[in-house]
Amino acid sequence: MTNWDTYKQKLLKDPEYKKLYEESQPEFEIAKAIIRARIDNKITQKELAEKMNTTQSVISRVEQGRTSPSIALLKRLAAALNTTLQVQFK
Repeated sequence: MTNWDTYKQKLLKDPEYKKLYEESQPEFEIAKAIIRARIDNKITQKELAEKMNTTQSVISRVEQGRTSPSIALLKRLAAALNTTLQVQFK
């Protein structure tokens, strides 16, 4: 286990931290998927933003998990990244 994993497990023992962590998971999962797709397409945030007719700062905020992107934005991201959008409930 890495130092981060060990530290994260320690933090997750705190009920308040665990609640906040779980509440933010969807945003971070979206962010990871976008970053992965962007890297797979070998494009920068700026290039992705240009394809979407938006700004690099919008892409940055989404990739940092600092915003909850709308379905419309996710559809535009998927199109710009030559992929499809899938939503799941587990």
